[in-house]
Amino acid sequence: MQLPSLHYKGNVEKKMTLHIFLQIMGKVRLKMTPRKNHWWYITEYIGTTGFTTGPIPYKSGTEQFDITINVKKHQLEVNTSEGHSEHFPLHNSLTVAAFYQNLMKMLQKANISVSIVDVPFDLDIDKPFDEITEYHHYDQDYTHKLWKTMLWTSNVFKEFSGRFYGKTCPVHLYWHSMDLVVTRFSGHEAPPMPADARISDKDAYSHECISFGFWAGDENVPEPAFYSYTFPAPDGLEKETIKPTSAQWIDNNGSPMALLKYKDLVNTEDPRKELLAFLESTYLAGAKKANWDIEKLKVPDLKEM
Repeated sequence: MQLPSLHYKGNVEKKMTLHIFLQIMGKVRLKMTPRKNHWWYITEYIGTTGFTTGPIPYKSGTEQFDITINVKKHQLEVNTSEGHSEHFPLHNSLTVAAFYQNLMKMLQKANISVSIVDVPFDLDIDKPFDEITEYHHYDQDYTHKLWKTMLWTSNVFKEFSGRFYGKTCPVHLYWHSMDLVVTRFSGHEAPPMPADARISDKDAYSHECISFGFWAGDENVPEPAFYSYTFPAPDGLEKETIKPTSAQWIDNNGSPMALLKYKDLVNTEDPRKELLAFLESTYLAGAKKANWDIEKLKVPDLKEM
């Protein structure tokens, strides 16, 4: 498979529009889904047609519905387990305000009652969703390329995830920063975070972990990239050798983060092999320096079964 060309520069408004759409969907899931450790209950997924919430319970848990950005038909869809189905088209003149209002109307029509905190989270936008008209840049080509990239990445992450016996999160999309993530845990508690730390961070980092992800770029790293970090970051982590040779350690708020730029992967002879090498090498670097029981947590080769 030839991976699609994907860029951050030139697509900032397109990415932000999609990001806010996903936050609105994610906030509905957050409000209606029973709590699970490390915020795993609020996340979204890469599905066969696009970006989806997956099943969300309603009617006291007797029924389910989902919300999906269908990037093949370029429409927002709501489907329920009772057979109700609604959709509206996504296009480059659809404002965030209209997206939010249309979704809320569809949910009401399906007899789904929900009230969310209706402002973006951590995006430096201080107005409610139904007043955001400056972002109206849904782009079919960009969104389809991002979905195809994340679909491929999700499959590689799932293969990597299956090599570990310890607690591992599903491969899922955090709508906070719009990154696709899989995380491994050592089984040990992490040191307590500062009292003034955000509640989201306190629950996400209650235990030692090594996290791996992909995101579409931001102002700090203005291009799509894969990353890995160990929490808490052990001393000397940034001195460990990682693969492929194009990967590097960077500083991330005072802690080392491994980075593999998407553009350095996309045209290699075997991108899947290169990405798996990045995941394995950064895991071993973090697990070694943090004194994880690597052999105990390793799934043996099952090819002979």
